[in-house]
Order: sequence, then structure tokens, then C-alpha cells
Amino acid sequence: MRTGLPVSLVIVVALLAALPLAFTANTMLNFLTFVMIVTLAAQGWNLLAGFGGQFSFGHAAFFGMGAYAMAILQVRYGINAWLALPLAMALGAVVGFFLGFLSFRAQLRGSYFALVTLAFAEVFRILANASSFTNGAAGILVPLKTSAADFQFADRRWFYWVALAFVALVLALTYHISRTRFGAHLVAVRENEEAARALGVDAFRTKLKAITLSGAITATAGCLYTQKFLYIDANLAFGPWISVEALLAPIIGGMGTVLGPLAGAMMLLGLGEVTKSLFAMLLGGSIPGVDLVVFGVLLILCVAFAPQGVMGAIKRFSSRGAP
Repeated sequence: MRTGLPVSLVIVVALLAALPLAFTANTMLNFLTFVMIVTLAAQGWNLLAGFGGQFSFGHAAFFGMGAYAMAILQVRYGINAWLALPLAMALGAVVGFFLGFLSFRAQLRGSYFALVTLAFAEVFRILANASSFTNGAAGILVPLKTSAADFQFADRRWFYWVALAFVALVLALTYHISRTRFGAHLVAVRENEEAARALGVDAFRTKLKAITLSGAITATAGCLYTQKFLYIDANLAFGPWISVEALLAPIIGGMGTVLGPLAGAMMLLGLGEVTKSLFAMLLGGSIPGVDLVVFGVLLILCVAFAPQGVMGAIKRFSSRGAP
């Protein structure tokens, strides 16, 4: 059995790390950082759905918990951002465990599980929008403290590199999981849960571990979002936008693959930004929702011509060209 990380993964991370040296414009740095944030959320979704087959429509629940915890711990309790980060990640894991325990104990799967996750995200959004603890609809503004000790950087490249480091760690973790017994159990549950149980796989424990880990990873994306933009409210934290992007990126990039969510996030957000810029240039103004049209077209094309996503198409074409 091979050990270590694949060369392709190392090369991709190295190229991404070098991008800020070539593109120093703030617009490009902001775009790349946002891609990293969406990639983290997408990889969290991919671990649960792509590998485990448990489709979620409400990963905003984990993203929002991480985002709000990151803000509240700093603003209300004066906790340093670097310490608030693992605490917020742990809260995301706890929420994932709680949601998974209730859902999987009740043997919910398929559309029923997806709707339950969507309901949890919406309940959290309503509570955050109405509660004085979260400052209601006004949201929470994190004070500006431009210092690396406070997880804020005068040079935007450093925040991007930190976000990329988290992405690299999660990619490495996903690759490791795909080669472990836990990863094999996840795939077995995805393919046929009854057959997996018959072979001795504890499906409940496997799915519970997956959603707990997925919650922690997605909460990390929420933490980085708060720390990047220094503001969060209920619609940003628990809104459907992040749930949609978290599931579209792996579907387009390739579910159940290590690099699929990253490839999907780059393509999804990149084409969305290009489309908005073209419309603004041609029509003299932006059209709200035009990026969503692009997302829909990409999804249709992916389902029709590349059901295994971009990574699946690359693998298929490379195998055809092999001698």
C-alpha cells in the first residue's frame, strides 16, 4: 500500500500558494480567499454526502454555528480569535453530533434526512435573527484589530494563506479517510446500507462520525468567513446560499473525490464572477441573481454530460489516453 500524499494534491496546493505572488490585486485575493472558504464548506458536505451518501440541504446550520461562535466569543467574552477558532469548530462538531444522533437514531435517510437538515438551518436562522444574544437582525460586528495575534492581517495574502492551510489540512484528512477502514465503511453505507450492516458495519456509528466531522469542517468555513469580513448576521450565517454552494461545488467537481470540492468551487465561483462582470460591462450595471443562473446551467450540464463531475471526467479521459 502506498503511503504519503499523492503528488497531484501537493502540486495543486503549491500552485494555489503561489497565486498571490502573481496576482496581488485585492479583488483577486478576496476571490481566492472566498473560494477557500466555500471549499471548506463543500469538503464538509462531500465527506458526509459524497463519501457517505447522506445528502444534506442544511449545511448552513454548521457554517452559521461556527460563524456566530467566532464572533460572539470575541465580542461578548473577549476571547482571542485564535482560541475562539477551535472552540467554534468544536461547537460545529457538537451540533453535527446532535443532529446526526436524532436523525440517524430515527433511521431518517434520503429526502427525509435532507429536509431535516434544511429545517434545522432555518430554525437556527430564525432564532439568530430574533435573539438579543446574537444582536438580532443587526448582526455582530467584530472590532478591527489589524494584528496577526488577533487573526487579522494588514496584508490580505496572509489570510488567504491561512485559509489555504486549512483547506490543505482538510484535503489531506479526506485523502487519509478515503484509505482507512472508516472511509471504506462510509462508501459501503453509501452504496447499500443494508448490505453493509449484514457485513458487520455499524452504519449508525459510521454516519454519526461522518456528520460530526462534517460539522466541524463546515464550522471552520464559518469561522474564516467571520474573521475575513468581520461581520455576521442571521441571513449570512444560516442563509441558503452557503448550503447551495456547499452541495453544488462537490456535485460539479466530483462527489466522493478529494479534489472535487476544490475544483467545483473554483469553477462555480469563477464563472459566476466572470458572468457578473460581463453583464455589468455590457449593460452598464449588474443583474441580481445572474450568478445563480450560471450555477443552474452548470448543474444541468454536469448532470447531463459529466455525472461524476469534473474530476470524474478528467479521470475518464486520462484513462482513455493511457497506453
